[in-house]
Amino acid sequence: MRRAILGAYTYAEFGAVLFGVLPFIAASRLRHRNESTPRMPGRWLRRVGRWSSSMTPLWDFRVEGSPPADIGERPYVVVANHESTADPFLLSHLPWDMRWVAKEELFRPPVVGWYMKLSGDIPLRRGDGESVREMFSVCRETLDNGLSVMIFPEGTRTRDGELLPFKDGAFKLAIDAQVPVLPIALHGTRACRPKGSKWFGEARAVARVLPAIPTAGLVEADVATLRERARTVIGDAARELRQAAT
Repeated sequence: MRRAILGAYTYAEFGAVLFGVLPFIAASRLRHRNESTPRMPGRWLRRVGRWSSSMTPLWDFRVEGSPPADIGERPYVVVANHESTADPFLLSHLPWDMRWVAKEELFRPPVVGWYMKLSGDIPLRRGDGESVREMFSVCRETLDNGLSVMIFPEGTRTRDGELLPFKDGAFKLAIDAQVPVLPIALHGTRACRPKGSKWFGEARAVARVLPAIPTAGLVEADVATLRERARTVIGDAARELRQAAT
């Protein structure tokens, strides 16, 4: 009974925040419509994530580690392991602007899809080469305009908590743009809403910001090495977080 009550409250609270903020993000998008890479609409979406996750009694989120001192002045390709649909709520607590790459299906539903489009996040139709190329082009333009890009390199959520193989895209992008990779390890969000579950659960979750990995001088032949380096540091940190939580 308690779980059902808290779950219903969380759904209601999320809905209230989403509908309450929607006019502001729409107005922000209109106001900044002539900017090539507007930041304010995305900030509104991240505020929704922070406010929603802070107001629910089910979740306790925190961020560890120090972001690079220059993250407000230069772009990064940010990569993280993907545990749950709650990951974006946790990552919204990070103190910098970035655009997100997300599967195209998330841009279709009412309200959530409107937010994704208005914020300027970047859709990807998985398995479609043309969509991948378009995504890569938009990401590169975003980086060139000084705004970081967030990608889940596993490409999907893990069902058992084990880190899946990383795909090349984020690392090709970082090398092509010659911007650093910023790895982040997540732990605890699977309990927020595990894959396949319709209910929210109680969870203590943490995002640990790890040291940036430089790409200066790297070429396409270095993609695999960069990819595995990022996967190793994220995997090691995620294990540390998991052990600390037990």
